[in-house]
Amino acid sequence: MSNGSGVERRHPHLRLHSIDVYVRDQERSIRFYLEKLGFELAFDAHLHTGQRWVGVSPPNGEAVLTLIQPAPESEQCKLIGRATRVVFVTDDVAAQFAEWSERGVRFRHTPRLRRIKYRRDPAASPGPVWGEVFTRFEDIDRNSFSLVSFDEVTAAIDAQHRAHAEKLEADRRVAHEMDIARQVQSRLFPQQLPVCHTLEYAGICAQARQVGGDYYDFLSLGGERIGLVVGDIAGKGIAAALLMANLQAHLRSQCAIAVDQPQKLLRSVNRLFYENTTASAYATLFFAEYDDRLQRLRYINCGHLCGLLLRSDHSVERLASTCTVLGLFTEWECVIGECRLLPGDILAVYTDGVTESFNEAGEEFGEEGILQAMTRHRSLAPDDMVRAMLADVRQFGVREQHDDITLMVAKCRDADRQE
Repeated sequence: MSNGSGVERRHPHLRLHSIDVYVRDQERSIRFYLEKLGFELAFDAHLHTGQRWVGVSPPNGEAVLTLIQPAPESEQCKLIGRATRVVFVTDDVAAQFAEWSERGVRFRHTPRLRRIKYRRDPAASPGPVWGEVFTRFEDIDRNSFSLVSFDEVTAAIDAQHRAHAEKLEADRRVAHEMDIARQVQSRLFPQQLPVCHTLEYAGICAQARQVGGDYYDFLSLGGERIGLVVGDIAGKGIAAALLMANLQAHLRSQCAIAVDQPQKLLRSVNRLFYENTTASAYATLFFAEYDDRLQRLRYINCGHLCGLLLRSDHSVERLASTCTVLGLFTEWECVIGECRLLPGDILAVYTDGVTESFNEAGEEFGEEGILQAMTRHRSLAPDDMVRAMLADVRQFGVREQHDDITLMVAKCRDADRQE
């Protein structure tokens, strides 16, 4: 509906709040409605005037009866014990009649069938005949109410019940399938760590949803080399998880050619990722090749966040981007960065779920937060260190987690130390 200015107006949400029912004793009436009729207490409060305000409602119902205890000799007191215009609709009047009768609820008569001609438009002639099963019951003060079951209304209630049951079943299936997807994706993360004598390392991924697009991996490249990988797929949820699996499969299938040529590996991965995904799909990736003999780290940063290298003397080196993201371009080239690791040096690679965690003041955890956490927990083993750093991020970000959080830590140690 337009208001004349071209701006569409929407109807505001509108619902019935409550209907007043006058009673002699609120406490006694509460017991009746709750114990005899199985209603629920909707509210019970005292107004500033000192009057008690009590509401009861049918189970799973939106309508509320406000039980009002008027002052003696008041006009409202004369309304107690009269027929109300309140009509309760049920899908089975006979069953409700039997249940409430057994609890001691007084009915005016047994359920009856009444056929009614109805018209939607008062100016039109009566429409089709439809049926109403009805009776009347009384509360403890003999206020009376109608209890009815209409053919069309009953059909509508049945349809609602079926739709609700179907939705519950669909939700159950989705939850079951998501749980399977979560279990499958959890197996895509490294299950075994390649042996390395001079480097201890560990990774962790805390997904914002059951599945996500963050990825970390540890690859055996042969020749006493291992690959350290952290990736972040654009997007979230199932779509990102499928792309993550796609990227992981390409990396693992192509890593045999990475012994001396990581550029060739990533060019091949980029081509396969480009050919097997949509035009808008891409991933940032930090790939590092660590040589256990030389204690040398060669890395390619594909549009990813800086890796942070905390030296044993507390100085910091940032392993910045060396090329663009994967998956957007067929023609793709990369540059290799290189550094040596010394005993006591710690490398941290992470996704933006870490840096973009916000506190109540709107401040980011950021790179500075990572460096502080690395310094604080540098004495821990990598496995314990990633868990402690994850706890720091979660404690800092008091809001709900909206992005996957992935963190990898590698610590260089003396070459003569054994596993």
